[in-house]
Amino acid sequence: MTSDVRRLPAGFGRLWTAQTVSSLGDGVSHAAMPLLALTLTRDPMALAVVTAAGTLPWLLFGVLGGALVDRWDRRRTMWIADAARAALLAVPAAAAALDALSIPLLAAVAFLLALGGLFFDTAATAYLPDLLGRDPALLERANSRLRGTQAAASGFAGPPAGSALLALGRAVPLLADAVSFLVSALLVRSLPAAAPRPAPQARESLLRQARAGAAYVFRDRLLLGLALRPAVGNIAFVAVETVLALFAHDRLGIGAFGFGLLLTAEAAGGLLGAGFASFLGRRLGTGTALTCTAAVEGLAILGLAAAPNAYAAGLALAVCGAGMGATMVLAPSLRQSIVPAHLMGRVASTSRMLAMCAAPFGAFLGGWLATAHGVRTPLYAAAGLLLTMTAVTATMTGNRRVEAALRAAAATPAEAPEHPDSGAPVREHAA
Repeated sequence: MTSDVRRLPAGFGRLWTAQTVSSLGDGVSHAAMPLLALTLTRDPMALAVVTAAGTLPWLLFGVLGGALVDRWDRRRTMWIADAARAALLAVPAAAAALDALSIPLLAAVAFLLALGGLFFDTAATAYLPDLLGRDPALLERANSRLRGTQAAASGFAGPPAGSALLALGRAVPLLADAVSFLVSALLVRSLPAAAPRPAPQARESLLRQARAGAAYVFRDRLLLGLALRPAVGNIAFVAVETVLALFAHDRLGIGAFGFGLLLTAEAAGGLLGAGFASFLGRRLGTGTALTCTAAVEGLAILGLAAAPNAYAAGLALAVCGAGMGATMVLAPSLRQSIVPAHLMGRVASTSRMLAMCAAPFGAFLGGWLATAHGVRTPLYAAAGLLLTMTAVTATMTGNRRVEAALRAAAATPAEAPEHPDSGAPVREHAA
């Protein structure tokens, strides 16, 4: 039976539900956190500190976290990470109820939430190809559903709900996010074991294994191109995110609920892009489709920078969301199809680390440009970065390179033996 008619396994439904519930809570806090920060300060650099704190765990622990995930049981890692995040959110919720909330506390919570997210996301990325047998068609279908419901939950429902819940009290949206993490943890705990856990390399240190995963990404031009796009993109997108609430308030003249609707417009585009990702990949080829979506993102941010009103800004964010939604289906599916299972955690975390360690630069760039040159300037700078990145990485992720890598992966066992000296697999992707 071909993958085109195969059904996704029952365990995927529980994973899908868990991530949807968690994404709903994320959408609530995504709108509430910057608004909470705005109740404490109007200083763009202080807002940038909170944003940057949420990216630092990937900079500090990204590659080591991937090596740990490749040693640990991936399902257990996911549910423990979400349970810990649920408990953590009780702290800022209590502080908000007692009127003791502060920027340093929000930054610390953002850091620890992101640390839990590092382990959850890396484990989930590695668990999915185990569950689906690295089948490229099933992975695209699964990632399309995951990304689509993530956009719907964290974008459509979450931000307006976060803004509305904030009106009921500063602790309410934080408690809602905590409940979502708890439900997700319970669902993930019930998931089946998709495949035997990769056997740890007892003779190798954790640092050596981490270096092997990072080397695998940097030696492969396709994987490096897939990693560089979100790395440069995160500088741009986080620069925008850092000043977006201020831009919406001061330049577009909209309040808290309108800000939630702006985020919803971006999510609507993300949902549409995720739904059309497989179609674009089939018609254009995965490589060309990724280049096109990157260009769309850059042009959309340029439109946001020039937006004269909230309607134009919402349209620009929707178009940007569509490009991001398609990219976030095509790129992870491709990576999961070509990377050996025993390296999946390390490769995923290395790629994510490159993206996330770039984000603090984006946060401080956005804050500095807004302070020195006005709140629209970070948006123009972000558009220029995105369009430059599109041109630079286009050949690294072209159709010919993608097709060669898929053929090489299909001809090689998922658990390829590792070289005794380097820790890297013997197989190399065709260039």
